[in-house]
Amino acid sequence: EYDVYDLELTQVKSNVHLKDLLIKTSNRSIIVIEDIDCSLDLTADRTKKKKKKNDADKDNTKRPPDSSKSDSGNELTLSGLLNFTDGLWSCCGSERLFVFTTNHIEKLDPALLRSGRMDMHIHLSYCGFQAFRLLAKNYLGVEDHAMFDEIRAAMDEEGVAMTPAEISEVLTREKRDVDRAMRSLVKELKESKAKRAMEKLELLKEMEEANEEDPEEKPQGT
Repeated sequence: EYDVYDLELTQVKSNVHLKDLLIKTSNRSIIVIEDIDCSLDLTADRTKKKKKKNDADKDNTKRPPDSSKSDSGNELTLSGLLNFTDGLWSCCGSERLFVFTTNHIEKLDPALLRSGRMDMHIHLSYCGFQAFRLLAKNYLGVEDHAMFDEIRAAMDEEGVAMTPAEISEVLTREKRDVDRAMRSLVKELKESKAKRAMEKLELLKEMEEANEEDPEEKPQGT
């Protein structure tokens, strides 16, 4: 048996605090960190950070680095998180499993994703027809229906996508009337095409705005 811990990184104050929490976990434990891409500023692009640091220190190249800002444990850093997952202190127990979840794996620092740190990547995709049939059996008690073929065709249409949670919501809402549940699902599957397209446009807009807020500095002419 394993003890399960839900770790909220936004409540961790420093690398030392993170290490203390690790030591307090049981020898056989599962440590879950949800939405790692949203946890503080630990997964940002280190290339931009390094460039900003170099610009800030360009007139002080002879000054020794101030280790108190990054190595003393006074703040929570990406290095501290990496040591937390596979450093010396992570080996002090019998078995520890670390589980990270994210909706935007592309935002994660490559150091978090490398082999030996995240050994298994599980992609929870949109709901397929076979998964839908299992949901229909669990929520509606049906293993076959006249509209199953129509639902399969809607799911196979390009751009149509609903998560298992979204389909479960439809089936739960209409569970007293199976036929109505099937019709509602077909309708929402078709509407999901436009919804996903809008989400992609919004994501692109956010990325463009982020690039505008942090533009690359152009070299000044002499």
